[in-house]
Amino acid sequence: MLCAAVAARTERLRLLVAFRPGFTMPTLLAQQAQAFQEISGGRMLLNVVTGGDPQEQRAYGDFLGHDERYARTAEYLHVLRRAWEGVPFDFAGDHYRVEGGGLATPPADPPEIYFGGASPAAERVAAGHADVHLMWGEPPAMVAERLGRMRALAAETGRTLRYGIRLHIIARDTSEEAWAHARRLLDGMDPERIAAAQARFARMDSVGQRRMTGLHGGSADRLEISPNLWAGAGLVREGAGTALVGSYDEVAERIREYAALGLEEFIVSGWPHLEEALRVGDFVLPRLTASPSGTGASTTAPPGGPSRAGAAPADETTAAGAGTGASVTSAA
Repeated sequence: MLCAAVAARTERLRLLVAFRPGFTMPTLLAQQAQAFQEISGGRMLLNVVTGGDPQEQRAYGDFLGHDERYARTAEYLHVLRRAWEGVPFDFAGDHYRVEGGGLATPPADPPEIYFGGASPAAERVAAGHADVHLMWGEPPAMVAERLGRMRALAAETGRTLRYGIRLHIIARDTSEEAWAHARRLLDGMDPERIAAAQARFARMDSVGQRRMTGLHGGSADRLEISPNLWAGAGLVREGAGTALVGSYDEVAERIREYAALGLEEFIVSGWPHLEEALRVGDFVLPRLTASPSGTGASTTAPPGGPSRAGAAPADETTAAGAGTGASVTSAA
């Protein structure tokens, strides 16, 4: 409902809508997505959240184990895509059964499916069903290793995926200013809050969360885990727990390094979100849109309208990254 309201009041903003398989039927989501695409002019994207905290899942009435959840997700996405084809179909799986399924009026432009997950089960589902596989902000060497594995898995299924990364950004005129802000954030983290958060993360069965926690080990002593990559947020924040910290030039260079690995989608945020989104739009994106020779600039337009580098509203900024075709998008 919220996204429908936002879509009615915007023209170019793309809406990445999260959903959890198991909480709604795939046939119902197929109908909802078709209607939303009509309302929004094709600006909907879907983000699959399989779930990584058994206690949270049980609170919603879901008692499946880790690999079972991903098996259900695979069936869910299979049924969803079949429904969008607009051809009657039957399906009988371990988690879903459909007879005579299929939309009478399928979407002309089905939403792309974004999917995250670092476990073998998650990566197999992504390779077979996702359009974009998302990763949290690990050091470039770790990202490169995962990209190689994912490309091989996708090739086995005859598919080609795009890849993205979820990061926070702390960018300022100088590196010293940016790191001073990161230190202020760290100083505001109560040790008891850190301990409570780490205890909660430890009970989770998310491989991605374990990888995030492994970057800092719950310690605030060594948090710059790669040049300009800070793991401090992960002391208290579930999920994406790293930030690019540095001057505008440094942050732009780190984004270029990730893009050179093959990442095409950058979903970013910061603290405070509005102010950081404006800094990225005003000072980081122009450095990314400039051609490598410095003789010009290019941008890629999001579905539904042109990009807005520089004077972009804080709700979304999208731009090509130094000839790579990578896009940078602000996350609420």
